[in-house]
Amino acid sequence: MAKKGFPPIVYILFLIAVAAATSWLFKSGRLTPPPIAGLNALRGEGGDTDDLVLLGDTFSGYSTFRDGDFQALLAESGLRLVYEDVFDQGERAAQLDRGDADLLVTTIDRFLQHQPQGQIIALIDRTIGADAVVLNTPKYPQLKSLNDLKTLSASGITPTITYAEDTPSEYLARVLNVQFEGFDLGRFQVMGVAEASEAWALLQDPSQAIAVAVLWEPFVTQAKRQGYTVVLSSNDTPNTIIDVLVASDRTIAENPEAIARLLTAYYRHIDSNTQNNARLKAQIQADGNLSTEDAELVLKGIDFFTSIEADQWMQDGTLAQRLQATGAILTLAGEMNAPPSEPNTLYSPQFIREAVTNTETLIGLIEADNPKLAAALKGQPIAAETAPVNPEAVRQEVQTATPIGNLNVRGEVKFTTGSAQLTPDSLQTLDQLATEISEFNTDTVAVRVIGHTSQTGSAQLNQTLSQQRAQAVVTYLQSRGISRKIIAEGKGYSETLPNIAPTDARNQRTEIRLVRLDS
Repeated sequence: MAKKGFPPIVYILFLIAVAAATSWLFKSGRLTPPPIAGLNALRGEGGDTDDLVLLGDTFSGYSTFRDGDFQALLAESGLRLVYEDVFDQGERAAQLDRGDADLLVTTIDRFLQHQPQGQIIALIDRTIGADAVVLNTPKYPQLKSLNDLKTLSASGITPTITYAEDTPSEYLARVLNVQFEGFDLGRFQVMGVAEASEAWALLQDPSQAIAVAVLWEPFVTQAKRQGYTVVLSSNDTPNTIIDVLVASDRTIAENPEAIARLLTAYYRHIDSNTQNNARLKAQIQADGNLSTEDAELVLKGIDFFTSIEADQWMQDGTLAQRLQATGAILTLAGEMNAPPSEPNTLYSPQFIREAVTNTETLIGLIEADNPKLAAALKGQPIAAETAPVNPEAVRQEVQTATPIGNLNVRGEVKFTTGSAQLTPDSLQTLDQLATEISEFNTDTVAVRVIGHTSQTGSAQLNQTLSQQRAQAVVTYLQSRGISRKIIAEGKGYSETLPNIAPTDARNQRTEIRLVRLDS
């Protein structure tokens, strides 16, 4: 006897139930989407050849690539962008190399470290406060600057640091390890976590011996409000963490026109947000499921590149300089063998030319009526008017400012015997220090150059000599382009090194102390 088939309505209801169950499994995380390789394979089998697969993560600076309005703008130009979260940066680069993706977003340091087979084709943003180093002052009241970490270690406490691994937080910790003498990762117990919310939770846990956490917004502001000390942020080093868009060599060779259309649409979207960032704030708020206040904090800590500014960085060598400087930090940190010898081969400006032309046309139309907006589109915001400088007021401000920490002096700052004449080797050391100091924000960071002597001769003579030597260092640094607030202080032999005889020549030293300005 033949079996009867189910009525059509039963099949329809069954398919609806399967679809609903599958949707619930995806949303709940119990079922994961197909891997990028699968998406890429589908794209190559009769799909739209102008589909592009982009790998990234949930960082708010990348929210435009996930935004519905931007996706619609791309559709107008015949593009479809498939955005996939791949949090492991090494895996992100590997998938690009395998041809499972066309593009990836990353930071310059991770680009250099993982060396994907591709070129930087656009600059996205730089963080100007979204990331920060936070000291656990509530638990360790003596911890107010990076210099105080030595005191903590001397008291028998092994400080613990926590940060999200394989993120800008880890790189910022490495920058401090290279640049500041009081910050030595080798003396820390490192507690790596997946993301900043975990680091923030650990910092607040009284059962944990966390001395330092590297966080990002909105946790940085929350930490400030609860009495933790924000000792250094990416606003103090505004060119340290830069996000870039990288295209694979394969995509550059096979589909350059699609890349150009993507960047034209992207920078058009950014230009419109330059005029009114309310839409961008709403985009970031929805994308990150943030409160309005937290979205404002995140947006305040991110500076988006316009096409003209990105093009200028590529054309005038600024990007090459950033790649070399970042490579130097990674080399000193043991993450690279050497900085890139030919950094200009790591990026290509050709794909943003149409975007630049569009922005230049827009500037020409509005410059007469709206010079402030035109300047912003050029990446050159109008500087605020400043009051005349009062040297004594500057000295008082810098002397009383909150210390950040002492820079590492890699080399000698020495003087000829009994004088304030710098030795030739010292000039080379100060050239390097001038380069490092120039990386810091002139609005938020000032410099105290502090001279010390050993206890030989009269107190007055040593006081005068230490002041003259500190001033000689200040004068030389200023001659090398350091125009920020910088003062000289002589301490004579009033602050000799601990556990060293006062007459020991090691007491003759120069400190380069960075301090935070209230701005």
